[in-house]
Amino acid sequence: MTNGTRRASWMLPTLRGYQRSWLGRDILAGLSAGAVVIPQAMAYSTIANLPVELGVYTCIVPMLVYAFLGGSRAMSVSTTSTIATLTATTLVTAGVAAGSDDAQQAVLTLTLLVGVILGVARLFRIGSLVENISQATLIGIKVGLGATVALGQLPKMFGVDVQQTGHGFIRAVIALIEALPQLSVTTLLFSAGTVAVLVILPRLVARIPAPLVVVALGILLTALVPPATSGIAVIAPVSTGLPLPAIPSLSGIGELIPGALAIAIMAFLETASVARGIRQHGDPTIDSNQELLATSATNLIGSFFHCLPSAGGFSQSAVNQRAGARSQLSSITTAVLAVLVLLFLAPVLSLLPQATLAAMVFVAVIGLIDVPGMVRLFRLSKAEFWTSVVTALIGLSVGLLPAVAAGVVLTLGLVLHELNKPRIEARPLDGGGLSIRVLSPLYTANLLSTTQAIAAAAQEAEAGSVIALDFSTQNVVSVMVIDGMRDLDNDLAADGYRVLITNLPLGALALAEQTSWWKRVIDEGRVR
Repeated sequence: MTNGTRRASWMLPTLRGYQRSWLGRDILAGLSAGAVVIPQAMAYSTIANLPVELGVYTCIVPMLVYAFLGGSRAMSVSTTSTIATLTATTLVTAGVAAGSDDAQQAVLTLTLLVGVILGVARLFRIGSLVENISQATLIGIKVGLGATVALGQLPKMFGVDVQQTGHGFIRAVIALIEALPQLSVTTLLFSAGTVAVLVILPRLVARIPAPLVVVALGILLTALVPPATSGIAVIAPVSTGLPLPAIPSLSGIGELIPGALAIAIMAFLETASVARGIRQHGDPTIDSNQELLATSATNLIGSFFHCLPSAGGFSQSAVNQRAGARSQLSSITTAVLAVLVLLFLAPVLSLLPQATLAAMVFVAVIGLIDVPGMVRLFRLSKAEFWTSVVTALIGLSVGLLPAVAAGVVLTLGLVLHELNKPRIEARPLDGGGLSIRVLSPLYTANLLSTTQAIAAAAQEAEAGSVIALDFSTQNVVSVMVIDGMRDLDNDLAADGYRVLITNLPLGALALAEQTSWWKRVIDEGRVR
């Protein structure tokens, strides 16, 4: 295999077999996605009280990097409401002053850490392990995220000065109530109108990007009626030009690592789930480890260009796909559009009302509160329902980072609970006795419960009859499992049964044959 062939196996995978007829659709899709993702990214950067141009930067570098490494044809990668919220929470938890130069420097370090964590996960090929986080846990996390962020946008939509982003749901409620006497009726009416456009327009005319419309209307309003007259505050001036390379600082890493771990988990889960959700028949299969590599690279490289942590976003990816994207050339087009916005439209963007971006975030995150999903869990599985409720309550009361940690722990608990259930199948043998098949592999945690279940099932057979134990699922054993099998054999023999060991795979025999118990079983002719 030549070097060129090896390089082609991981570079630009979505451009393999590219057809010239796709070019027009890819460019149109990239422009359509850009009309959604650029305003959204600007809005999401305000969740963490960061300059809006950082959101635009995140529409350039991550897009280009994913285009070279990602496996999804229509994926659009930038920051998302989930990632931006966890970024804000991490900065607050680390004691970084909101909106300061230190905050921008800390974001570079945080983005770098996210990339490193994802890179380590890729190195050890643990993408499938991360994906074991249950749907119930994700629903709970997103309920906490959605409610917290939606509440955090209300001060800007009401025209009051409250800076509680990332401090928790309860504190944000109290701060908002205390600030209500300063409510600006003009800002509230403008926000309500913006929300109405964002909600109603896509239902009436799906092809018109509602985020672009409200941004244009907000800028037009400010141009016609200055903030001093309208009372509607605008964003800070937007810097013109492309992001210059910068080296992330290594100070304060210890405080940022917990948040970086949570962001890395959510970034990978969002990217992988979106990639699978928008995959069409005939598209390449989505490889978890390839997506880990791509997501790691978008954050590693993005950290040197003032980017927020990035992941695949569903809304812009869906727009990209509906517009006919056939390859990652569409994302390259979106990145080029973001470059043009920075070079030529920064002064115009500086006229954008804060309430416009707040309304965009509000509408986006309300969709994270998956009430139908919670109802479905309640109907199908009470355990999973309460898992999602507990995760959501932790997010609302303690914080979003503890909610992610609790969600992971609860998921592992549910997985272990299921794995630890004894799974056996008992059938009568011709001529008397029982055949007991162990349906799942034995390991340290389920050994005792399974051997107890086998002993209880054996009581259905008459004393002196044959008990045939089928261990065909046991490809690998540990010393503890061998000892447990030996003790079970001895206990059943003491109860008067003749025990046969059947279908033990070759992988398990390697260890079993080294024990005196197995040699005795062979000598007694009890192996089948």
